Amino acid sequence: MTSAAVETFERSLENLPVTFERVDSGEFRSAVESRIDPPAVGVSLPFDGVSLEDTSVNLNPTSEDVLEARTGVTPGGPSIAEFGTVVVASAFDGASYASLFPETHVVVVAASEIVETIDDALETLAGEIDGGLTSAILTTGPSATADMGAPVYGAHGPESLHVIILGDR
Repeated sequence: MTSAAVETFERSLENLPVTFERVDSGEFRSAVESRIDPPAVGVSLPFDGVSLEDTSVNLNPTSEDVLEARTGVTPGGPSIAEFGTVVVASAFDGASYASLFPETHVVVVAASEIVETIDDALETLAGEIDGGLTSAILTTGPSATADMGAPVYGAHGPESLHVIILGDR
């Protein structure tokens, strides 16, 4: 990660139908709670000092909870500055479900994992695949279709996306 990559990532996000903010770990809880439209589901975050444990996010949802959730909160993996794309690793923790079924997806990324290009992200993912990763979702904005003209958001997944960038991670 370079500060230039983070700035490029933020500029790319500005050109997408998404919202985002950069916060430090001390501001995280307030930032995530302000974006939750309950009920919310999610998975544990892999960032030291940042947790969803004391929030309104259900971290052990049933399939019914996921279907009824209005907000899903997940960690993001490598994020691609040139496109404003976030990689959500698909694992048995349910991150893919929490990122796809609710109307709003809140994804939390570490500034240190923002890379300049898709090639940089693929290098990181190659290592994760060697470690057992079997699939991942590349998210560049909310789900959308333009089959009938103007874009319609939420056609095949969340209709809104909010990115929280952990500036001190």
